[in-house]
Amino acid sequence: MTDLSHPPVPGALPDKRQVAASFSRAAASYDSVAELQRAVGHELLSRLPATLAPPRWLDMGCGTGYFSRVLTERLPASQGVALDIAEGMLKHARPLGGAEHFIAGDAERLPLQANSCGLIFSSLAVQWCAHFEAVLSEARRVLQPGGVLAFASLCVGTLDELRESWRAADGMVHVNRFRPFEVYQQLCANSGLRVVSLERQPHRLYYPDVRSLTHELKALGAHNLNPGRPGGLTGRARIVALIDAYEQFRQAQGLPATYQVVYAVLEKPL
Repeated sequence: MTDLSHPPVPGALPDKRQVAASFSRAAASYDSVAELQRAVGHELLSRLPATLAPPRWLDMGCGTGYFSRVLTERLPASQGVALDIAEGMLKHARPLGGAEHFIAGDAERLPLQANSCGLIFSSLAVQWCAHFEAVLSEARRVLQPGGVLAFASLCVGTLDELRESWRAADGMVHVNRFRPFEVYQQLCANSGLRVVSLERQPHRLYYPDVRSLTHELKALGAHNLNPGRPGGLTGRARIVALIDAYEQFRQAQGLPATYQVVYAVLEKPL
């Protein structure tokens, strides 16, 4: 039974230095394969209150700055701050504009003043934070009264087809682990922020073959970052076993990869 009062056990999530390095390396290739990120981020945008007009917004985990640029178009009267832990992503984003400030920083220790933002927007970033309660605490500190935290994340059930196929192939950890949805529910309920909405939705992509999926995960910087992952090269026999196992999931559209996406909108009380 999951202990909802605590974050995942130490070692269950990747070291954030590895996360930063992996996403920095992926900056140049990221946008070319970011179909999931685009779809999820636009869905999250659609959930923002229609009357929201913050004097300043924060794109937390901005990546290549795609949604910073979207937020600037949507909120032209607001000042934008784009933050990411990966310097490589910021170097890619800065020349493209979209925010007044681009800052290297950690969502668990935001380098921003209290009550300084009317909106914190974060799409597919906080799943890499080992201490999500710290993320929520920092969001509450930085938000102005009445301000909104809108985040999209991933939870247990993500990439289960790939996880099960690797388990059949060699029984080792090859797929990133994510929090249970119930942990998001409990931590948000205990955050001191008002939960406007919080739900889980599956998002499924299809690929012609396993190589296309694993290539995309690497190009996104989101390949296996877990402690306990196998070291060294993956042998040809294991790759063949992986392909054979994954083929059991094939549908008419191709090989499915299912992401369990958490969408949340929280508000700081007045």
